[in-house]
Amino acid sequence: MKEIADRVLLAEYIESFGLRKVFPKALLPYLTLYGFDQGELICTQGEASHSMYVLVKGKIKIYNTSPEGRTLVISFKNPLEVIGDVEYIRDGDIINTVEAVSPVHMIGVEYRWLRKYGADHSPLLYFLLDIITKKFYMKSSSMSFNLLYPVEIRLASYLLSVSFDEGDALFLGKLGTADLADAANLIGTSYRHLNRVLQKFATLGLIERSREGITVKDREGLRELASRNIYE
Repeated sequence: MKEIADRVLLAEYIESFGLRKVFPKALLPYLTLYGFDQGELICTQGEASHSMYVLVKGKIKIYNTSPEGRTLVISFKNPLEVIGDVEYIRDGDIINTVEAVSPVHMIGVEYRWLRKYGADHSPLLYFLLDIITKKFYMKSSSMSFNLLYPVEIRLASYLLSVSFDEGDALFLGKLGTADLADAANLIGTSYRHLNRVLQKFATLGLIERSREGITVKDREGLRELASRNIYE
Protein backbone atom coordinates (compact mmCIF):
# COMPACT_ATOMS: atom_id res chain seq x y z
CA MET A 1 0.00 0.00 0.00
CA LYS A 2 1.23 3.46 -0.80
CA GLU A 3 -0.27 6.83 -0.04
CA ILE A 4 -0.98 8.92 -3.12
CA ALA A 5 -0.29 12.53 -2.17
CA ASP A 6 -2.42 14.01 -4.91
CA ARG A 7 -5.31 16.04 -3.47
CA VAL A 8 -6.46 17.00 -6.98
CA LEU A 9 -6.92 13.34 -7.97
CA LEU A 10 -8.62 12.65 -4.65
CA ALA A 11 -11.02 15.54 -5.27
CA GLU A 12 -11.75 14.19 -8.77
CA TYR A 13 -12.72 10.80 -7.32
CA ILE A 14 -14.88 12.48 -4.67
CA GLU A 15 -16.73 14.49 -7.31
CA SER A 16 -17.09 11.73 -9.91
CA PHE A 17 -18.66 9.31 -7.41
CA GLY A 18 -20.80 11.91 -5.64
CA LEU A 19 -19.01 11.42 -2.33
CA ARG A 20 -19.00 15.10 -1.37
CA LYS A 21 -22.66 14.82 -0.38
CA VAL A 22 -21.93 11.57 1.52
CA PHE A 23 -19.06 12.71 3.72
CA PRO A 24 -19.53 15.72 6.02
CA LYS A 25 -17.35 18.70 5.20
CA ALA A 26 -15.42 18.38 8.45
CA LEU A 27 -14.37 14.85 7.49
CA LEU A 28 -12.92 15.70 4.05
CA PRO A 29 -9.44 16.72 5.32
CA TYR A 30 -9.06 13.27 6.90
CA LEU A 31 -9.67 11.35 3.64
CA THR A 32 -6.53 9.81 2.13
CA LEU A 33 -6.02 8.28 -1.32
CA TYR A 34 -4.13 4.95 -1.39
CA GLY A 35 -2.80 2.80 -4.21
CA PHE A 36 -2.48 -1.01 -4.18
CA ASP A 37 -0.63 -3.15 -6.72
CA GLN A 38 -2.17 -6.17 -8.40
CA GLY A 39 -2.08 -9.10 -5.95
CA GLU A 40 -1.51 -6.90 -2.91
CA LEU A 41 -3.59 -7.51 0.22
CA ILE A 42 -5.75 -4.59 1.31
CA CYS A 43 -6.83 -6.15 4.60
CA THR A 44 -6.57 -9.60 6.19
CA GLN A 45 -9.20 -11.72 7.88
CA GLY A 46 -8.98 -11.69 11.68
CA GLU A 47 -6.82 -8.60 12.01
CA ALA A 48 -7.93 -5.49 13.88
CA SER A 49 -9.78 -3.02 11.69
CA HIS A 50 -8.95 0.67 11.96
CA SER A 51 -10.06 2.22 8.67
CA MET A 52 -12.80 2.17 6.08
CA TYR A 53 -11.87 2.13 2.39
CA VAL A 54 -13.89 3.22 -0.62
CA LEU A 55 -12.89 1.54 -3.89
CA VAL A 56 -12.73 4.15 -6.68
CA LYS A 57 -10.54 2.42 -9.27
CA GLY A 58 -9.77 -1.20 -10.17
CA LYS A 59 -11.12 -4.57 -9.05
CA ILE A 60 -10.82 -6.42 -5.76
CA LYS A 61 -11.35 -10.02 -4.63
CA ILE A 62 -12.98 -10.81 -1.28
CA TYR A 63 -12.37 -14.23 0.25
CA ASN A 64 -12.46 -16.14 3.52
CA THR A 65 -10.11 -18.81 4.87
CA SER A 66 -11.36 -21.63 7.10
CA PRO A 67 -9.43 -22.93 10.15
CA GLU A 68 -8.43 -25.93 7.97
CA GLY A 69 -6.81 -23.57 5.48
CA ARG A 70 -9.45 -23.82 2.75
CA THR A 71 -10.09 -20.63 0.83
CA LEU A 72 -13.54 -19.58 -0.36
CA VAL A 73 -13.83 -16.66 -2.75
CA ILE A 74 -16.94 -14.69 -1.81
CA SER A 75 -17.14 -12.05 -4.51
CA PHE A 76 -15.37 -9.61 -6.79
CA LYS A 77 -16.04 -5.89 -6.58
CA ASN A 78 -15.66 -2.90 -8.87
CA PRO A 79 -16.16 0.77 -7.96
CA LEU A 80 -18.06 1.99 -6.07
CA GLU A 81 -17.55 -0.41 -3.17
CA VAL A 82 -16.75 -0.04 0.54
CA ILE A 83 -14.44 -2.20 2.64
CA GLY A 84 -14.51 -2.05 6.43
CA ASP A 85 -18.08 -0.76 6.68
CA VAL A 86 -19.47 -3.78 8.53
CA GLU A 87 -16.46 -3.79 10.86
CA TYR A 88 -17.01 -0.09 11.54
CA ILE A 89 -20.66 -0.62 12.47
CA ARG A 90 -19.97 -3.76 14.54
CA ASP A 91 -16.66 -2.49 15.99
CA GLY A 92 -15.07 -5.86 15.25
CA ASP A 93 -12.08 -7.44 13.54
CA ILE A 94 -11.81 -7.81 9.77
CA ILE A 95 -14.25 -10.46 8.53
CA ASN A 96 -12.73 -11.28 5.13
CA THR A 97 -9.43 -10.92 3.32
CA VAL A 98 -9.47 -8.41 0.47
CA GLU A 99 -6.96 -8.56 -2.39
CA ALA A 100 -6.36 -6.30 -5.38
CA VAL A 101 -7.12 -8.17 -8.62
CA SER A 102 -5.89 -5.20 -10.67
CA PRO A 103 -4.09 -1.98 -9.74
CA VAL A 104 -6.43 -0.30 -7.26
CA HIS A 105 -7.11 3.15 -5.85
CA MET A 106 -9.04 3.45 -2.58
CA ILE A 107 -10.05 6.38 -0.41
CA GLY A 108 -9.32 5.59 3.22
CA VAL A 109 -10.53 7.16 6.43
CA GLU A 110 -9.80 6.08 9.99
CA TYR A 111 -12.71 5.01 12.19
CA ARG A 112 -11.83 7.58 14.84
CA TRP A 113 -12.56 10.40 12.39
CA LEU A 114 -15.73 8.69 11.16
CA ARG A 115 -17.00 8.46 14.73
CA LYS A 116 -16.07 12.05 15.49
CA TYR A 117 -17.46 13.73 12.37
CA GLY A 118 -19.78 11.21 10.70
CA ALA A 119 -21.68 9.38 13.44
CA ASP A 120 -24.69 11.72 13.19
CA HIS A 121 -24.39 12.60 9.48
CA SER A 122 -27.49 11.06 7.89
CA PRO A 123 -26.20 11.02 4.25
CA LEU A 124 -23.22 8.92 5.35
CA LEU A 125 -25.42 6.59 7.40
CA TYR A 126 -27.82 6.09 4.47
CA PHE A 127 -24.84 5.46 2.18
CA LEU A 128 -23.49 2.75 4.48
CA LEU A 129 -26.93 1.21 4.89
CA ASP A 130 -27.33 1.02 1.11
CA ILE A 131 -23.88 -0.57 0.63
CA ILE A 132 -24.39 -3.16 3.39
CA THR A 133 -27.89 -4.04 2.14
CA LYS A 134 -26.51 -4.63 -1.37
CA LYS A 135 -23.87 -6.97 0.07
CA PHE A 136 -26.51 -9.16 1.71
CA TYR A 137 -28.58 -9.09 -1.49
CA MET A 138 -25.60 -10.15 -3.60
CA LYS A 139 -24.80 -12.99 -1.19
CA SER A 140 -28.36 -14.28 -1.50
CA SER A 141 -28.28 -13.95 -5.29
CA SER A 142 -24.95 -15.78 -5.47
CA MET A 143 -26.35 -18.75 -3.54
CA SER A 144 -29.35 -18.91 -5.89
CA PHE A 145 -27.08 -18.56 -8.91
CA ASN A 146 -25.05 -21.62 -7.91
CA LEU A 147 -28.23 -23.66 -7.53
CA LEU A 148 -30.06 -22.56 -10.67
CA TYR A 149 -27.42 -22.19 -13.38
CA PRO A 150 -25.17 -24.81 -15.02
CA VAL A 151 -21.43 -24.92 -14.32
CA GLU A 152 -20.59 -23.50 -17.77
CA ILE A 153 -22.41 -20.25 -17.02
CA ARG A 154 -21.05 -20.02 -13.48
CA LEU A 155 -17.48 -20.58 -14.66
CA ALA A 156 -17.82 -18.02 -17.46
CA SER A 157 -18.99 -15.50 -14.89
CA TYR A 158 -16.05 -16.33 -12.61
CA LEU A 159 -13.51 -15.95 -15.43
CA LEU A 160 -14.94 -12.54 -16.29
CA SER A 161 -14.45 -11.55 -12.65
CA VAL A 162 -10.81 -12.60 -12.29
CA SER A 163 -9.71 -11.04 -15.59
CA PHE A 164 -9.69 -7.31 -16.17
CA ASP A 165 -8.89 -4.80 -18.89
CA GLU A 166 -7.43 -1.46 -17.91
CA GLY A 167 -7.63 -0.15 -21.46
CA ASP A 168 -4.71 -2.25 -22.72
CA ALA A 169 -6.12 -4.32 -25.57
CA LEU A 170 -3.23 -6.80 -25.22
CA PHE A 171 -4.07 -7.67 -21.62
CA LEU A 172 -6.71 -10.38 -21.51
CA GLY A 173 -6.42 -11.68 -17.97
CA LYS A 174 -4.69 -14.76 -16.54
CA LEU A 175 -5.76 -17.26 -13.88
CA GLY A 176 -3.04 -19.29 -12.17
CA THR A 177 -3.47 -23.05 -11.82
CA ALA A 178 -3.33 -22.68 -8.02
CA ASP A 179 -6.54 -20.64 -8.20
CA LEU A 180 -8.59 -23.46 -9.74
CA ALA A 181 -9.49 -25.01 -6.38
CA ASP A 182 -10.81 -21.61 -5.25
CA ALA A 183 -12.81 -21.37 -8.47
CA ALA A 184 -14.35 -24.81 -7.93
CA ASN A 185 -15.30 -23.91 -4.35
CA LEU A 186 -16.85 -20.62 -5.37
CA ILE A 187 -19.01 -21.92 -8.20
CA GLY A 188 -19.99 -25.09 -6.34
CA THR A 189 -18.50 -27.89 -8.46
CA SER A 190 -15.74 -30.47 -8.30
CA TYR A 191 -12.17 -29.79 -9.41
CA ARG A 192 -12.47 -32.59 -12.00
CA HIS A 193 -15.66 -31.20 -13.54
CA LEU A 194 -14.16 -27.72 -13.57
CA ASN A 195 -11.27 -29.01 -15.67
CA ARG A 196 -13.68 -30.63 -18.14
CA VAL A 197 -15.50 -27.35 -18.63
CA LEU A 198 -12.21 -25.47 -19.01
CA GLN A 199 -11.22 -27.90 -21.75
CA LYS A 200 -14.52 -27.17 -23.49
CA PHE A 201 -13.86 -23.42 -23.23
CA ALA A 202 -10.39 -23.93 -24.70
CA THR A 203 -11.87 -25.83 -27.67
CA LEU A 204 -14.30 -22.94 -28.25
CA GLY A 205 -11.41 -20.46 -28.22
CA LEU A 206 -12.63 -18.65 -25.11
CA ILE A 207 -9.49 -19.42 -23.09
CA GLU A 208 -5.98 -20.75 -23.59
CA ARG A 209 -4.36 -23.22 -21.16
CA SER A 210 -0.63 -23.50 -20.49
CA ARG A 211 1.72 -24.49 -17.67
CA GLU A 212 1.63 -20.90 -16.40
CA GLY A 213 -2.15 -20.88 -16.08
CA ILE A 214 -5.29 -19.96 -17.97
CA THR A 215 -5.50 -16.88 -20.18
CA VAL A 216 -8.85 -15.38 -21.13
CA LYS A 217 -8.82 -14.90 -24.89
CA ASP A 218 -12.40 -13.91 -25.66
CA ARG A 219 -14.10 -11.80 -22.99
CA GLU A 220 -17.06 -11.03 -25.24
CA GLY A 221 -17.62 -14.72 -25.87
CA LEU A 222 -17.60 -15.40 -22.12
CA ARG A 223 -19.94 -12.47 -21.55
CA GLU A 224 -22.42 -13.84 -24.08
CA LEU A 225 -22.27 -17.24 -22.42
CA ALA A 226 -22.67 -15.90 -18.87
CA SER A 227 -25.47 -13.48 -19.81
CA ARG A 228 -25.01 -11.79 -16.42
CA ASN A 229 -22.19 -11.76 -13.88
CA ILE A 230 -23.48 -12.63 -10.41
CA TYR A 231 -20.04 -12.43 -8.78
CA GLU A 232 -19.73 -8.67 -9.29
